[in-house]
Amino acid sequence: MDWTVSYRPGSRFGPNKIREVSIGLEEYSPYLDRELHEVKFFDAGDIPLPFGNPEKSLLEIETYVHTLLKDNKIPMGMGGEHLVSLPVMKAVASKYDDLAIIHFDAHTDLRENYEGEEYSHSTPIRKIADHIGPKNVYSFGIRSGMKEEFEWAKEQGMHLYKFEVLEPLKQVLPTLEGRPVYITIDMDVLEEPVAEHTLHGFSEELLRGRRRKNHAPLLVVMRDHVVHMFCQHPVQASNTPASRQGLTRGL
Repeated sequence: MDWTVSYRPGSRFGPNKIREVSIGLEEYSPYLDRELHEVKFFDAGDIPLPFGNPEKSLLEIETYVHTLLKDNKIPMGMGGEHLVSLPVMKAVASKYDDLAIIHFDAHTDLRENYEGEEYSHSTPIRKIADHIGPKNVYSFGIRSGMKEEFEWAKEQGMHLYKFEVLEPLKQVLPTLEGRPVYITIDMDVLEEPVAEHTLHGFSEELLRGRRRKNHAPLLVVMRDHVVHMFCQHPVQASNTPASRQGLTRGL
């Protein structure tokens, strides 16, 4: 879904593009010394969405994710504008108390509306912060947004880290020990020339945190969601392998 994108739509094609490049990528991770076949997972396919209808699309996504959570499955999403993360986060929050959100992005996404539209790619983090409480939301790598968004985050006690990712993340992880965590990654958090290297750093740091204690994970990660993976422009398609590698390591 990319119904509300204000610049370069095309992220709705991301999931199929990630599947396409997956054929040519190795299934072994030297970072974790594990093979993909060691993990039980399945591709649930794309959720059929009513083209051009954001509100109904969000309802369809949330309903579907509820069915997965009822079966005690842990969904991982890929592709679409950042708004598609909102219904998933809401569904996860309805099942798991004390949920924390870890948000990697270049943008704040804290607007109340964009050009008068309440459901927009610029509003999902504000909406989930209102839903679960700003103090439960942690944003990293932020380098773009309206002044009012940064002021709102500061006033409400939201954890917003400008420019940096790994260093503040190292400080935050111990404070989240034992809590369920939803991770959402907007690909524009990565600088394009070093996209693959940077994402590897994020994934390695997160997964090391999960594996630091035997059978007592530092983070109980409930979901990963990689969004804003464009594919119709060659320069943007360079993020596709990074998306696939991040998802694979997340599994």
